[in-house]
Amino acid sequence: MNAVNNYASLSLQQLAERIASRDLTVEAVAQAAIERIESLESDVRAWQHFDPAYVLDQARRLDAMPSAGVLHGLPVGVKDLMDTADMPTTYGSPIYCDHHPAVDAACVGATRNAGALLVGKTVTTEFATFHAGPTRNPRAAEPHTPGGSSSGSAAAVASGMVPVAFGTQTAGSIVRPAAFCGVVGYKPTYGTLPLAGIKSLAISLDTVGVLTRSVADAAFFVGALAQLPLSSALTTGDLKGLRIGIVRTAHWDRAGTSTRAAMTQAAQLLEKSGAILRDVNLPSPCDALSEAQVTIMAYEAAAAFAPERASRSDGFSPSFAALLEEGSRIGGQRYFDAQALAATARAKLVTIFESFDLLLAPSTEGEAPAGLTATGDPIFNRMWTLLGNPCVHVPLGSGEQGLPIGVTLIGARWADDRVLAAASRLEHAYADTH
Repeated sequence: MNAVNNYASLSLQQLAERIASRDLTVEAVAQAAIERIESLESDVRAWQHFDPAYVLDQARRLDAMPSAGVLHGLPVGVKDLMDTADMPTTYGSPIYCDHHPAVDAACVGATRNAGALLVGKTVTTEFATFHAGPTRNPRAAEPHTPGGSSSGSAAAVASGMVPVAFGTQTAGSIVRPAAFCGVVGYKPTYGTLPLAGIKSLAISLDTVGVLTRSVADAAFFVGALAQLPLSSALTTGDLKGLRIGIVRTAHWDRAGTSTRAAMTQAAQLLEKSGAILRDVNLPSPCDALSEAQVTIMAYEAAAAFAPERASRSDGFSPSFAALLEEGSRIGGQRYFDAQALAATARAKLVTIFESFDLLLAPSTEGEAPAGLTATGDPIFNRMWTLLGNPCVHVPLGSGEQGLPIGVTLIGARWADDRVLAAASRLEHAYADTH
């Protein structure tokens, strides 16, 4: 890291400005990232594909050209669920171990066109489900899961290998690993970033987002790709008059001591920042949303993976095979009923957001579970993914086991700027007291 000794402390916007002014070369940034990865990767195992020589070649080409865009020279990790024309894409499965896509996924192509430095492919669980990869949680001394399915992206950001990495979420695959690894996880409103070129698990649920070191970085990166002024909405000032509903969900009995403490701490910090908080009970259709999400995910996965199931099922893990078998037994009417329930809940949630600007909810049951065979339960994430609302996980220090913990702020659909602004203020309020 000697080449750029503050590589890990600069925000994405600061890094972009220094590269744009030629105060910093992309090659120096690339070398810093390479050194960091090579020093930690044998322990963390965040990368499915990483070629230092190719990273440096990209960097030199970027240095030799005028700025290609707002992300020029910024090092990015790409989840190995996303097609890349210049790197293999395995989708976390041995079935695709030699797969070389012809073109980039749309979000990858947009990132490349904006001048970003694609550092490599981060580990994903098998087809973004629950069969874990080799990645370890860098925040834990003993082996603990980094969460999934965006395992490698969360671990790479948490260990300072890259400042930003793509994630996708179908159940809890951005928020949960962000929570377990102590980084920011931003799941935008469903449809904000394109799904083209990403191996689909459940098309009506899959959502592209990011894992970053700060809320500002998440807003800057996604704002650049989505052509939204998300960064300009951020505030470190007070939240005077902002109405926030505390939502414990129908699964509050699953929340451990650390999660309950994080919710209390977040509420206190937001209140001190001027927000008005009170408990809110979601409409009754929301109580069954987690079950509806399970139904929809399994049904759509069975349809999406019918070709592989017919010809390559020997390459499936037992857990993925079981998911597809479950999905194949779900009839169309049951699927329609689950989607109708979700539509009803979305409509009723609109009325909730007439009384509240944002919602505060748990991110996880607790800290990252020990071991690497399971990635944790997305019980507190499923409903928000199904509803399509923007979610930001904000880290709030450590829980009773000394591992990261935090909370999720949720906004109305298409109100990403508001939820990011409040998340940024919560982040700074926590930092100011620690």
